[in-house]
Amino acid sequence: MKEIRIFQVDAFTDTLFSGNPAAVCLLDEALPAEAMQSIAAENNLSETAFVNLGSMPFAIRWFTPMSEVEMCGHATLAAAFILFEEGYRTTSDTVEFTSASGLLRASMDADIIYLDFPADTPRQLQNVNLVADCLGAEPSLLFKGKFDLMAVFEDKQTLLDLEPNFAAIAELKARGLVVTAPGGDIDFVSRFFAPGIGIDEDPVTGSVHTLLAPYWSGRLGKLKMVAEQLSPRGGILYCELSSNRVLIGGQARAYLKGRISI
Repeated sequence: MKEIRIFQVDAFTDTLFSGNPAAVCLLDEALPAEAMQSIAAENNLSETAFVNLGSMPFAIRWFTPMSEVEMCGHATLAAAFILFEEGYRTTSDTVEFTSASGLLRASMDADIIYLDFPADTPRQLQNVNLVADCLGAEPSLLFKGKFDLMAVFEDKQTLLDLEPNFAAIAELKARGLVVTAPGGDIDFVSRFFAPGIGIDEDPVTGSVHTLLAPYWSGRLGKLKMVAEQLSPRGGILYCELSSNRVLIGGQARAYLKGRISI
């Protein structure tokens, strides 16, 4: 029988029971993908991160209850938070990961952890009706990134009022669909739907801000922005565009730690 240390962390929040919960499993050696998928399904959280401490940089993989994904922001933030808390770090203020999306870094500045991810430049699509029926409202613009579709609306209330058709969204040829709008007293707001990978609405999605930040940076003429995800749990993200990279900052709070046996 193998014992694995497991933690649960609320990411992109400074308050427990808000933000996006993620599980983090610290491994002394690699696990088969089938075992990681079974653990993620048992956890039944939007993401479980598996960090192999036996490699340097640390190898990280992410699983939803249904499948492995190529990138996940909030579970990476949660993993970095635990590694800092447990004394594992590449330097005094940095943790590095190898992943399916290349080398990723997380750095600590006071109580904010900044993820250093590759930017995802949005490509505009002409057929906004592709998602209008899924959302019950027509966006002003539609874009495609590496993983996701991005629908742009012009006011925050429209996002709050959307009643997405999750079955229809699951049929889109994308990991998920992010909707976004100007935020009024905050730079921009968003919601993210990914029923095709088992997540109807994600509470806070770090990785999709690699797509959102380049768009809003160009539109607002700003390199540093504050974003809010409008899920019931909610979350705040601090974004900075730097060449072909996006820094995505957030706070985190530990909820539990323990051991699982397989």
